[in-house]
Amino acid sequence: MTTDCEVAVIGAGHNGLVCAAYLAKAGLKVRVFERRAVVGGAAVTEEFHPGFRNSVCAYTVSLLNRKVVDDLDLYGHGLRIVERPLANFLPLEGGGYLKAHGDPAKMQVEVRRHSTADADALPDYEATLDRVARVLRSFILETPPNLGGGVQDLWRLWKTGRRFNAMEREDQRDFADIMTLSADEFLSRWFVSDAVKALFAFDGVVGNYASPSMPGTAYVLLHHCFGDILERPGAWGHAIGGMGAITQAMAKAAEAAGVVIETSCPVAAVETDDRGVRGLALVDGRVISARAVAANLHPGLLVGKLLDSKATPPAFQRRIARIKSVSATFRMNVALSELPDFACLPGTGQAQHHTAGIIFAPSVAYMERAYRDARDFGWSSQPIVEMLIPSTIDDTLAPAGRHVASLFCQHFDPHLSGGRSWDDCREEAAEAVIDTVNAQAPNFRQSILGRQILSPLDLEREFGLVGGDIFHGALSLNQLFSARPTLGNAAYRMPVRGLYLCGAGAHPGGGVTGAPGHNAAREILKDL
Repeated sequence: MTTDCEVAVIGAGHNGLVCAAYLAKAGLKVRVFERRAVVGGAAVTEEFHPGFRNSVCAYTVSLLNRKVVDDLDLYGHGLRIVERPLANFLPLEGGGYLKAHGDPAKMQVEVRRHSTADADALPDYEATLDRVARVLRSFILETPPNLGGGVQDLWRLWKTGRRFNAMEREDQRDFADIMTLSADEFLSRWFVSDAVKALFAFDGVVGNYASPSMPGTAYVLLHHCFGDILERPGAWGHAIGGMGAITQAMAKAAEAAGVVIETSCPVAAVETDDRGVRGLALVDGRVISARAVAANLHPGLLVGKLLDSKATPPAFQRRIARIKSVSATFRMNVALSELPDFACLPGTGQAQHHTAGIIFAPSVAYMERAYRDARDFGWSSQPIVEMLIPSTIDDTLAPAGRHVASLFCQHFDPHLSGGRSWDDCREEAAEAVIDTVNAQAPNFRQSILGRQILSPLDLEREFGLVGGDIFHGALSLNQLFSARPTLGNAAYRMPVRGLYLCGAGAHPGGGVTGAPGHNAAREILKDL
């Protein structure tokens, strides 16, 4: 049986839903096919323990693009986002702590407790980061130029160069530095306090299998400052109902525009002939004919698993196979009988610090050790952990008086040595995470009622995150902008006529942004 549509979308993750919604709003007949039983990809909310729900993979909101939200009327479809009362909380070795406030004046007062010099330097650091982020933010919804492309690509390249030429000379120098330096080197230009540098350096290793002293980590730090969905650019927030609330709103917007979404419907192959894409072959035996296919999955899975090897040049296949995909991420969700009782701020009654992103990485040296241990053994006995307790601001996630916590952990090598498998090591690694939190909040272990563990292997098998990579490919200089996913194919078009990449493996990369889906839809509409 053959079913016709104009665009078939592989994967109902957030970018696939965004792409489908834009295409349908433009009048095209669009169908989405999702392997899992629910829409959302890695941005889902699920019950992991009786009565306890949480964001399973993606766990916090900041990078979601404001234009996407407005264009698809996601607030009208039920989405509600609130800002964290406190941005971050960093327990320190020896009993101290550092709070990161959204308010610049409060933040400067807090930093002054640790270093007068750092407090004085903070405004200049934030202004520098904001200026560079503002320029890069302007490229998020644009199609990168393909090197060696045609007239359109020359035009895009000219516009890109003109924008950088318009920057002040010092900003150009800062841009060059942030694209190439390590987070530690970049931050050391302003700060001397271990605590302050650790607070900011953490963003340089989130989803990034690297130490803060490695070149390129300064850019990853900047990538996490792009968000503008909240009133204050770069602020972190929470979607009421968890991250699944975002994708549920996207699915409603897509269906309202006429998109047909099928779940529990894996794709077996992209059908092609010598003229290009013909449609999709589904695992259930159906064949879907389509003028175009938009793939919301890792480029390696698309090219290596779903395309006939004769459909693309061997050199392109080799290049895609070499995409670095190793974010060394380990995820846990835990159901809690009570809030953590921190040694540095005692008490299980809800306090401001419980609403923050709680970072267990008290120094740059700590992060360096965690990375080295992971390279030597597979993971660190004292890993880098960020804990969020979203039930402190969202009572839909846990029973009254109980709580849920997300634990986002680095560094856990997806490729264990010595023939070991993550299926055998998952529980041991989870214990290291719990020990790390318990060292700062001694009631934590005994308060756990249930837990969900997702190793890098689990993330790959369940959500298609190759190597457990939350970004569909590392955010390294050779995998950004015109080089994402590879030079010559940055404009969302694959080297098969009618085949497009609409996921995080395309510009501007990972995070729950919706930008790749938005941009790919624009290019598909141009072609159709």
